[in-house]
Amino acid sequence: LVYRQEYNISICGCDKLHPFDAGKWGKVFQNLLDSGMLADGSSETFSPPEITDALLREFVSPCYLRSLVWPCKIAAITEVPLVILLPPCLCDRFILRAMRFQTGGTVLAAELALQHGWAINIGGGFHHAHRRDGGGFCVYPDITIAILHLRKTRPGFRVLIIDLDAHQGNGHERDFLQDESTVILDVYNGSIYPRDYFAKKGITFDVPLRPGTADKSYLTTLEEQLTFCLAAD
Repeated sequence: LVYRQEYNISICGCDKLHPFDAGKWGKVFQNLLDSGMLADGSSETFSPPEITDALLREFVSPCYLRSLVWPCKIAAITEVPLVILLPPCLCDRFILRAMRFQTGGTVLAAELALQHGWAINIGGGFHHAHRRDGGGFCVYPDITIAILHLRKTRPGFRVLIIDLDAHQGNGHERDFLQDESTVILDVYNGSIYPRDYFAKKGITFDVPLRPGTADKSYLTTLEEQLTFCLAAD
């Protein structure tokens, strides 16, 4: 399990203006402790490093990275207009730094999964960010970075991305649009953000659901699609 306290975002109270719970990662970790599913100080818990500038520059557009010095850009990505009033140093300290730690966590979890058979990063999953831009509260394309980082030492390494967020994962879909070594199963609400029809071309198994889909129907559909995509070559 990969987590550290720095995952949680506090933007001088501005984070309360967005429906996204910017402290949910700490709540998940605390719930695991309170439920007894995880012991405090467990050897199963790993604290990730902040992703390095070198790794970001290797896989993310330099032009996009430079744009992150502007509060107006971060305000647009996080969908919190008041962020535009913060100086760049505070945007970096209270927002971008947390997301860099989470991105480092995704890279570490991918490496641990190969070593131990499985791993979970409590944070990350910034599926609206891609190598050239961000959006939907997603700044860094951690999924893309983790996959490409692993492929540096494992050329042709095949990956299955199973995206079960309510929103279409248009970021990683754009990044792996013509990559036959990356298979994407995306189960999402087809009637809400981002409605990225260009990115849909990158989905291998496209499952847009209607609003109000009941739990039983959702789980049945998911089981069918998982069985189908795991059996496919």
